[in-house]
Amino acid sequence: MATSQLQLTLAIIKPDIAKMTLSVLQIRDMMLKHQFRIVRSKTVHLSPIQAGQFYQEHEGKFFYHRLVTFMSSGPSHVHILAKENAIQDWRALMGPTKVFKTRFEQPDTIRGRFGLTDTRNCSHGSDSDETAKREIGFFFPQFDVDYFMAMDEPKFRQGPLWLDPATFEHVPADL
Repeated sequence: MATSQLQLTLAIIKPDIAKMTLSVLQIRDMMLKHQFRIVRSKTVHLSPIQAGQFYQEHEGKFFYHRLVTFMSSGPSHVHILAKENAIQDWRALMGPTKVFKTRFEQPDTIRGRFGLTDTRNCSHGSDSDETAKREIGFFFPQFDVDYFMAMDEPKFRQGPLWLDPATFEHVPADL
């Protein structure tokens, strides 16, 4: 039985949680327990201009300034995740944006456990393949999605992989 191709998504652990080491470790553990392969990881501190560029689709909305200010308030952990149905599965693991409701209805999700408000909801995830490719390019400009899918995806899909604890990235055993 053939395994389906892996899908990539961008995952952000936002500044409200990124500064809390124990919470970050718990979220990373949730990623691993849900069998996400960690393709790339890094910590970034967005400037207000960069945050505005990343969230430009929301420009003009009532929450835009608050979101840009928040996202540039401190470091974030950014990851490229791979898995079959990665986008859908990451968004399900994050839980809904409305944190107050999520705490009651889906308390075992990332936002249900760690979210504070709708803006300080501790995580972000791409909502489509097109968005994932654009967002991955924003944070990882040297990462070529097409090359990964052609050359590295089979290695990440078939394994074996080992997790480098220093970088929090999976590495195919043959590299």
